Amino acid sequence: MLTIAIANQKGGVGKTTTAINMATAMAATGWRTLLIDLDPQGNASTGMGVSAASRELSSYDLLVDEIPLADATVPTSIPGLDIVPATQDLSGAEIELVSVEERTARLRNALDNHSGHDVCFIDCPPSLGLLTLNALCAADTLLVPLQCEFFALEGLSQLLQTVEQVQQRFNPSLDIIGVALTMYDRRNRLTDQVSDDVRECLGDLVFETVIPRNVRLSEAPSHGLPALVYDHSCTGSRAYIALARELIGRFPPERKAA
Repeated sequence: MLTIAIANQKGGVGKTTTAINMATAMAATGWRTLLIDLDPQGNASTGMGVSAASRELSSYDLLVDEIPLADATVPTSIPGLDIVPATQDLSGAEIELVSVEERTARLRNALDNHSGHDVCFIDCPPSLGLLTLNALCAADTLLVPLQCEFFALEGLSQLLQTVEQVQQRFNPSLDIIGVALTMYDRRNRLTDQVSDDVRECLGDLVFETVIPRNVRLSEAPSHGLPALVYDHSCTGSRAYIALARELIGRFPPERKAA
């Protein structure tokens, strides 16, 4: 299973929207896909139509109580797409894990030798705390959604420093598969300037596909549906389909066949 963490410590950059729709796009193309909601807000779970009442076991139980991954996994309405939902209990996990040995390896241990899925996306919280560290230690690679605004650039440099530290201390094989520009507004001159600056700095690491500002992307979670199901023809959905295609093109050769 190829494990991809979707992370950026800045909130409101489109992490959860990206996680939901990329997972849906991958499942639609035949990949057995797992989505792990590691954000205490549980937005990925809600956005996939998993009600709070039905979340008997969650990513909290996976990390703190070390239950088997299969026990915490529930199917979604999307064929081929399963999810490990999150509950508010997860907000206390960082404190509970502080005194635990190998506290950064809990998620990696849970995912070890899992063969039920081809690809796994981890939706990280908007911080660089213990939950995100667990995701980075468990992941093969990192996908970074980056909002096209000035402050996003400052946050990106902090994230890159964290990745370097994780590589040195916990997960030497971690890399960044790409940076996805989100909330792109061609009418805004600043958007183009930020895009140019990021591409100049990171080069081919930045995906060619950009995710536009799109009302349908914002509406979809309130219906408990990914945008690709809510309105597959909207510009946001088409962008995520293109991004998924580009993402698969960056997979190692041995991973490109589902």
